[in-house]
Amino acid sequence: MWDKKLTIPGRVKAKCDMEEIQCALSQGVPKNRRGDIWQFLAVQYRLRHRLSCKQQPLDISYKELLKQLTTQQHAILVDLGRTFPTHQYFSAQLGAGQLSLFNLLKAYSLLDKEVGYCQGISFVAGVLLLHMSEEQAFQMLKFMMYDLGVRKQYRPDMISLQIQMYQLSRLLHDYHRDLYNHLEENEISPSLYAAPWFLTLLASQFPLSFVARVFDILFLQGMDVIFKVALSLLSSHEARIMECDSFESIVDFLKSTIPNLTIAQMEETIAQVFEMDISKQLHAYEVEYHVLQDEMLEASVPSDDADRLDKLERTNNQLKRQNMDLLEKLQAARIKIQNLEVNLENIVTRESKMKRLIRSLEQEKITNQKTIERMQNLWPPEALSDIELTELSPNSKPKSGNKKP
Repeated sequence: MWDKKLTIPGRVKAKCDMEEIQCALSQGVPKNRRGDIWQFLAVQYRLRHRLSCKQQPLDISYKELLKQLTTQQHAILVDLGRTFPTHQYFSAQLGAGQLSLFNLLKAYSLLDKEVGYCQGISFVAGVLLLHMSEEQAFQMLKFMMYDLGVRKQYRPDMISLQIQMYQLSRLLHDYHRDLYNHLEENEISPSLYAAPWFLTLLASQFPLSFVARVFDILFLQGMDVIFKVALSLLSSHEARIMECDSFESIVDFLKSTIPNLTIAQMEETIAQVFEMDISKQLHAYEVEYHVLQDEMLEASVPSDDADRLDKLERTNNQLKRQNMDLLEKLQAARIKIQNLEVNLENIVTRESKMKRLIRSLEQEKITNQKTIERMQNLWPPEALSDIELTELSPNSKPKSGNKKP
């Protein structure tokens, strides 16, 4: 089926049956064709959803962007080693994978001045690079950021991410009330565990085979998919989460146990994602968020909404604290890198001094050897025989007088 779709003449302009495509995606796609299929899905999405001229990115080629300098270079370099550090393609320091990733992130930071570079984008870019060339990955990253609207969550004000956390909280409230209450009683908001899920599109914590399946659907359905996956994962683990009776144990379960999915759990989650339709609810929750924000600004909040606004404020504060923690970690990493650079410079200086000292000692050794040889030539043979006998005798004592040559 995919071979047929990917070889349709004029497929850039031909709309395909989306139900047929969705059915094919639910059964999985060939790994060796995944990159081509993603690009095909992007074309199909654009045929149905056209961005206005104001929303479209600047028309600058990838090669032109690579010729420029970015102010985000240091931040990008710091994150290279943290992006899929155990994956063979990205593990080598400044190897082929890291260099391609740097190029891709640099180019996007120059294209999108408002977003620039933000932690999380590197994982999204890394997933794309595992399935296609640099330039193809750049085009797909542009599609995700602008056409699918992913870039909104990376804006400096992080308002979009706050809305997403609110929407996820409302989904739990409406569809899994016991789990919602349990998390609220332990003061655990979605920002504590789900923010990385959204910022990296699950790529930083979940198996890459699962992430690739999620991306398959993402290119078809948009960002709603991340909400569906999050809701499916939380609901399927609800009983075990309810058994956790403390803040620490719940957070540890959410961050460590849930991402460790079995193949059966992955398949179950993907199947549930295809069955869900929460687009209307998400839209309603987003409107609700903005209404609450407006009411809070006008200081005319009805008493029955006070609790909800209080929770919204706590969520906002937690996001700010999390952002500050990330900034502190980044600053600490920068300081560590600076210290390492200073230490490296000191080591190089000491090494240079040692090499010069060694060369000096070797020269001195050669000079001493030549001096000894000249002295040996000047001494009479009998004097040299006495010296050799003295050196060979273990009981010999040094003589009090010196022989004259």
